[in-house]
Amino acid sequence: MRDALILAGFDAGQTHCRCKLSRWHNGHWQALGEGKGSGVSHLQASGGETRFLEAIRSSLQAANPSGWKIAAAAVGASGVEQGTALQDRARELLATGLELPKEHCIATGDERTALRGAFPSDAGIVLISGTGMIVVGRNNSGLEKRCGGWGWQLDGAGAAFDLGHQGLQLSLRMADGRLPDGPLRNQLWQVLGCRTAAEIKAFVVQPDYQPAQLAQLAPIVSAAAEAGHAEAAAIVDRSGAALAEAVQAVASSLGLTRPVLCARGGALLNLAPLQQAVDASLRQRQLEAHWDDRSGDACDGALTLALESC
Repeated sequence: MRDALILAGFDAGQTHCRCKLSRWHNGHWQALGEGKGSGVSHLQASGGETRFLEAIRSSLQAANPSGWKIAAAAVGASGVEQGTALQDRARELLATGLELPKEHCIATGDERTALRGAFPSDAGIVLISGTGMIVVGRNNSGLEKRCGGWGWQLDGAGAAFDLGHQGLQLSLRMADGRLPDGPLRNQLWQVLGCRTAAEIKAFVVQPDYQPAQLAQLAPIVSAAAEAGHAEAAAIVDRSGAALAEAVQAVASSLGLTRPVLCARGGALLNLAPLQQAVDASLRQRQLEAHWDDRSGDACDGALTLALESC
């Protein structure tokens, strides 16, 4: 009996974990509460399991002050790869933290919950481009396919990090005289608090260096591209082509000849030249795709998965 169930959906990020509490009644969702708790780290990192449990418990407490009894739950968390032992461990932790039977708990990657939030039961492809990138899709048979998202060290093309990283590489060529110098170099360096190429080199080898620090340069590169800077435009075009390549791979694998696309992540949603570059590359690849503005988020996708576990 799946009617009148109270379910919890979690979107576990490193900054915070969000929880939505909803009742499934007469074929519709009834929102009961929403809240935020502490963030997670990779499960295999030091203290990762403790942080995961605290994130689940603190966010549920914020969303559920009335103490509703939960029938099932699902969580999407970065780094939880489909079909791995880590996914099984995350599911066990979720069940332990909520005192639920394991069969009523689902743990998966946050890209999967984003996909089901945008496309609860229909086919489509979600392009996520924030600090990192990943493309994931689903067909009408329920088969899912992901592409990209293997970490900034290996597979950052199409992400804000990649735009900033390539922009910084461009700035060093400008500083060396390999390319004409201009205001773009100073704009990028000022954000990082650097004045020389030597300081840039030292910046990226610091122990506390994070990809997000270069991701914050992406809007500057995008603005330069929009203003007609040829080298910046080439960077944006390469990132757009990388996302389009992933879309084509997912669409081909799932047999989607005219896929519906949904954008997620700050880079793709806020940087118009990047989405334009994706569109241009899709046209070159002769892939008939169109964008759709879907309102469901990763917590909504987790709720859909939780319902399917009942």
